[in-house]
Amino acid sequence: MSDEIYPPAAGVRLPWEDVPEALRRQIADFLGGDVVEAVTQTGGFSPAAAVRLRTGNGRRAFVKACGSSPNPDSIKIYRWEAGIAGTLPAEVPAPRLLTSFDTGDWVALVFEDIEGRGPALPWRDDELRRVLDAIGKLTAALTPSPVAAPTFGERHKDSFTGWRRLLLEEDKTGLDPWALRHLDALAELESGFAAAAEGDTLVHADLRADNLLLTEDQVYVVDWPWACVGAPWIDIVAMLPSVRMQGGPPPQDLFDDPDPAVTAVLAALTGYFVRNGRQPDPPGLPTVRAFQRAQGVVALEWLRHRTGWP
Repeated sequence: MSDEIYPPAAGVRLPWEDVPEALRRQIADFLGGDVVEAVTQTGGFSPAAAVRLRTGNGRRAFVKACGSSPNPDSIKIYRWEAGIAGTLPAEVPAPRLLTSFDTGDWVALVFEDIEGRGPALPWRDDELRRVLDAIGKLTAALTPSPVAAPTFGERHKDSFTGWRRLLLEEDKTGLDPWALRHLDALAELESGFAAAAEGDTLVHADLRADNLLLTEDQVYVVDWPWACVGAPWIDIVAMLPSVRMQGGPPPQDLFDDPDPAVTAVLAALTGYFVRNGRQPDPPGLPTVRAFQRAQGVVALEWLRHRTGWP
C-alpha cells in the first residue's frame, strides 16, 4: 500500500496566541521567563494548541492547551491525560509531565520537550521494527500495571458498540457486503470484547505513528489519555490497521496469534472504525472520520482473514 494516498493524522491546531492570556502567563511564570518562541506542532487530531515553547532564559517545554470549545470532549480527555501522564513511572519512555493547569474552562499540560520526529511515512521496515521492539519492551515494563486506570472494557464500553448499533439502529446503505452478510455474527463477536481484553497490562490504547517520537536512541510514546488496563497484545492489535494504511505490511504478517480473544477485540475495534467513519465530522475535528474510514478498511480485511468467514 506504499503507493496509495492515506489521510493525514492532522487536524486544525489552535494558535498559541489564541490561548487565554492569563493561562499563557501562568505557563510562562512556571517556566521562569517570557515565551520568545512558540512553534505549533501539526500532528494529531485535537483542535487544541500544541506548541513547543522556548523562554527568554532558554528553557523549553511542550504545551498542550484546550478549552471547552469547539469540542467539549477535548477538555475531558486532557484531564484524563493529566491523571495518567503524571503517574507514569520514570522508566516509561514518555515525555515527563512537568505540571498542569485547569481553570474550569481550559486545561493546559506542560511536558518536557523532546527533540524527536515521527516515523517516516510510508513506514520504513527498519523504523517499524524499531517501534515494534519498543512496544514489546514497554508492554513488559507496564505489566502488571503500575498505576490505577480503568479496564479496557470500562474505557470502551460505550464506544465499542459499532456492529450492534448498525445491526439494530442504523441505515446500512453502503456497508461492506461481507460485513453486511455477517452483521449478526459480528455483533455477537463484538459483544464479548470486554472479557476478551482482560489482563493486567497498562496499555496506551491509541498507538499510531502520530503518537510516537523517534530520537537517535529512543522511541517515545506520547498522548496517554486513553490508557487503561488490559491484555498485553492490545497496543499491537490496535496499531496495526494504521500501520498497513500508512504503507506498512498487512497486520497478519506482523501479528499472527490465533487466540479467539484477539479476534473479539479486533471485531470491536473494526466496528468502531467502520461505524464512526460513517458519521459526520465531530466539532473541531475535520479529518478524524477519513482516518477512521481508512483504518476500518484495513481492520475489516484483517478481521475477514482471521475469521475465515466466506
